[in-house]
Amino acid sequence: MDALDVARWQFGVTTVYHYLFVPLTIGLSLLVAILQTVWLRTGDERYLKLTKFYGKLFLINFAMGIVTGIVQEFQFGMNWSDYSRFVGDIFGAPLAIEALLAFFLESTFLGLWIFGWDRLPRLVHLATIWIAALGSMLSAYFILAANSWMQNPVGYRINPDTGRAELTDFVAVLTNKVALVTFPHTIAGCFLVAGALMVCVALWHLIRHPGNPDAGAYRVASKIGAWTTLIAAVVVTITGDIQGKIMTEVQPMKMAAAEGLYDTESPAAFSVLTIGTLDGSRELYALKIPGLLSFLGTGSFDGEVRGISDLQAQYAAQYGPGNYTPIIPVTYWSFRFMIAFGMAAAAIALWALWAQRRGRTPTSKWLLRAGLIMPALPLAANSFGWIFTEMGRQPWIVFGEMLTRDGVSISVSLAEVLTSFTAFTLVYATLAIVEFRLLVRYARAGLPELAPPPEPDRDDDDADRPLAFAY
Repeated sequence: MDALDVARWQFGVTTVYHYLFVPLTIGLSLLVAILQTVWLRTGDERYLKLTKFYGKLFLINFAMGIVTGIVQEFQFGMNWSDYSRFVGDIFGAPLAIEALLAFFLESTFLGLWIFGWDRLPRLVHLATIWIAALGSMLSAYFILAANSWMQNPVGYRINPDTGRAELTDFVAVLTNKVALVTFPHTIAGCFLVAGALMVCVALWHLIRHPGNPDAGAYRVASKIGAWTTLIAAVVVTITGDIQGKIMTEVQPMKMAAAEGLYDTESPAAFSVLTIGTLDGSRELYALKIPGLLSFLGTGSFDGEVRGISDLQAQYAAQYGPGNYTPIIPVTYWSFRFMIAFGMAAAAIALWALWAQRRGRTPTSKWLLRAGLIMPALPLAANSFGWIFTEMGRQPWIVFGEMLTRDGVSISVSLAEVLTSFTAFTLVYATLAIVEFRLLVRYARAGLPELAPPPEPDRDDDDADRPLAFAY
């Protein structure tokens, strides 16, 4: 083990931990905005209660996302200074816009939403949560544009004098084909998480407290959450299919690694389950669907999918001697776990809707147990998706331009990286406990009681005086 290995582990742990909060923040912000909009349109107090209830869960999660996100970006200067020096001219632009525009837009209007209840006009107050939700999505887009440039570099040139990548076309970076398909795929994954949380909390109250006076509101929340989960699952599937074809075009090694496909095949089958050697080099048993990998990669069931061995030979000739193959068991299983956990969440959402058909109240203890683990499923799917995305790019930190080993800070020792890794891990573990306990505490507390509207406090003698008298 050296500083590079630990730096990679630290960034990976920090990223996965940070991304536990991101999808819930993005998804819940828009769902809370929708709930508040419905309340203003209908006057139904159930939606006001749901707005404040899920809004509180959203705020707890938002605070944690900020803390972990800031630390994540610090690592570019701490452990990956050579990478930052190489791509700073390009990578810094979308991240700067994300911080200066999207993040401040989100934070400012979220503050107005928090403190604006009964202080701002209703429509203005509603606009603040919608703008905050828009800010969170803009923030996601700029970050994904930066990451997509690492997957498929565009709009740049390499300065021969400095050896740095320099930005030549910012529009090309923002309209990178990888970013354009990754954004809707990621946002749909966020709604998968947010919808699952709504279902989880609502089912717990419906099944554990069937006589709850707020049962009608929880029924609404469970249905909204279930439909959100199902629609998000459909969008994830469609965008994932498009993403697979673009990935085959710009990163064929990643598609081959997702299947563990060593030899070029036409047509290529997709293995639902494969058991192989520990190094992933030899197949022992496989359950395959003929032609499916060809369709995922090319859009044709007879399309050619290039194998790892052929691509390794090409890259060695193109970029020089070396191993350009990712860790196959990691890419193979993370790809399948991503799909399996997402499908499981959608199945529970469908079960929740079926249990409430024709006005029924769900009572199944098995549904309750499934509902309690439901938010963890899309969170796991999101995490495994990112693990596949980043590990499938290896050994490149910028595909075709910079190897991961060349991006680490040469001045940082193994002891220093281990110290920061250990410290951050302990802090994150503490924060995870705090976050989980806060979410559980406020989720179990149930919907808030609405305060009655204030009565005018005037004496009879003042009844005919102007309202300005009160000031």
